[in-house]
Amino acid sequence: MSSQYSNVENLSPQTIRQVMKELQDMETTPPEGIKVLINESDVTDIQALIDGPAGTPYAVGVFRVKLTLSKDFPQTPPKAYFLTKIFHPNVAANGEICVNTLKKDWKPDLGIKHILLTIKCLLIVPNPESALNEEAGKMLLERYDDYSQRARMMTEIHAQPAKCGGAAAASDAKDDDGPSTKKHAGLDKKLQDKKKEKLLKEKKRMLKRL
Repeated sequence: MSSQYSNVENLSPQTIRQVMKELQDMETTPPEGIKVLINESDVTDIQALIDGPAGTPYAVGVFRVKLTLSKDFPQTPPKAYFLTKIFHPNVAANGEICVNTLKKDWKPDLGIKHILLTIKCLLIVPNPESALNEEAGKMLLERYDDYSQRARMMTEIHAQPAKCGGAAAASDAKDDDGPSTKKHAGLDKKLQDKKKEKLLKEKKRMLKRL
């Protein structure tokens, strides 16, 4: 992997050890609704799956996020991105996340877990005052029902657990591995897939009109 995409060579061995330890701790004892995806060949490429919090327009989704560590980490904060498309005031069109923890409130001892928990909190309490998506910020303040409907629709189209593979989806897949289960469920699955396809097409048409 070229240095354009990886900063492993630029980080101190101590920082690399610290990052790996924190990721392994999170893999062993994951925070609720967060599953880290460890890339052992490049610890500066940190990805995680975040379950949409209950009671929010994101509740049915699983969102893949990415943290990019700079060569000065942890003195400077990482950049954070949603890889899953999302309608949210603090997420730019390219997926970049705007949150004070990664800017003026950053402290070198905060760590990866704190950042991922902060991103999850942002799904619960958006901050329209520092909006990267102005349309979403304005809609949240002035027409919350419209904002909620649009965010929910985007979640249903782009953030389905089957596409992202959340923690719950992973454990379900293990249970359904038996050939008899697959054979029995095959017909039902085809019918469900057709229904889902039809619903998604209708939702995409509605989204274009918004």
